[in-house]
Amino acid sequence: MNSIFSDETFVHRIALTLIDGVGDVLARQLISYCGGVEAVFKEKKRALEKIPEIGPKTAAAIASFKNFDRAEKELLFTRKHGINLYFYLDEDYPARLKNCHDAPILLYFKGTADLNHQRMVAIVGTRNATEYGKEFTIKLVEGLAQMKATVVSGLAYGIDVTAHKACLLADVPTIGVMAHGLDRIYPQVHNLIARKMVTTGGLITEHISGADPDKENFPKRNRIIAGLCDAVIVVEAAKKGGALITADIANSYNRDVFALPGRINDSFSEGCNMLIKSNRAALIQSVADIKYIMGWDDEKNGGKTVQKQLFVELSPDEKVLVDFISSNANSQIDAIVINSGMQPSKVASLLLNLEFAGVVKCLPGKVFQIL
Repeated sequence: MNSIFSDETFVHRIALTLIDGVGDVLARQLISYCGGVEAVFKEKKRALEKIPEIGPKTAAAIASFKNFDRAEKELLFTRKHGINLYFYLDEDYPARLKNCHDAPILLYFKGTADLNHQRMVAIVGTRNATEYGKEFTIKLVEGLAQMKATVVSGLAYGIDVTAHKACLLADVPTIGVMAHGLDRIYPQVHNLIARKMVTTGGLITEHISGADPDKENFPKRNRIIAGLCDAVIVVEAAKKGGALITADIANSYNRDVFALPGRINDSFSEGCNMLIKSNRAALIQSVADIKYIMGWDDEKNGGKTVQKQLFVELSPDEKVLVDFISSNANSQIDAIVINSGMQPSKVASLLLNLEFAGVVKCLPGKVFQIL
């Protein structure tokens, strides 16, 4: 916890998350218009109503807020249990997550892991993991250990807990993102694993102690998983589920998404196959694919560089992309799509061909540059 701030500052920050009708996006707007967190609680109802997106009901809830005792209680809880608070305006707030428009304004973290580690990877998947999925997850973690990556997941049954266990065995820092307060572990059967994770990794949440693992909290939890990382790897997923939500959020954050392919008649691979088919995820067969696509396959890691093909003949569509990337260093895929006027799926396919030809290189965050 950053000691330069007073207890009153922390209490107001916690209190802001307790106001009915005020979410993370609206909280940022309030702070911006009012000039600070404490100023939000001093503002008159009439003035609050003039702020965009703040209606009479929300303005009344802010102006009449009195539950500072609950915020003080939470501050005492964090200190008693060695929990760090990260506010979105602080320098030590996770940098990757800070760039996400809907990231939590306040995070509770217990552990030792570096939330701004150089390489952060999320591993997610179905709760009903098969041996195929579990074995791949274990091998994947072993490979990520060689790259000195930190692994993030949701401490759920199946792929999540398999990834966390594999990290503990491979001495890889691993962070569990919770959909409830840090006064409990859900599911409870993972309590021992969670305790071990705290010593080398950690547990993180946006929820105060006493918050239940309600159904609506899990999709919100998934945005933290996606936002903390450079890449999200979906190992096994059905047609619907939390893993696919995480993948979609990761795509919206311009994170790289990978998916493990499976048999076409396997229900627990249906979601992964769909992600690959729709160009929302890159197909992954081993950790080598991550090294290559993420640009982590350098000489220091014993990797190989792409040999640029001489006299590459570009199609008209490929030339459009290459010309734009040449004129705009470190072009994000969204900008490339908008400029080209082509469908995102077509642009993704063309860029992949250009990568194989050694014409362009994909950097973390789906940023492209000319080789």
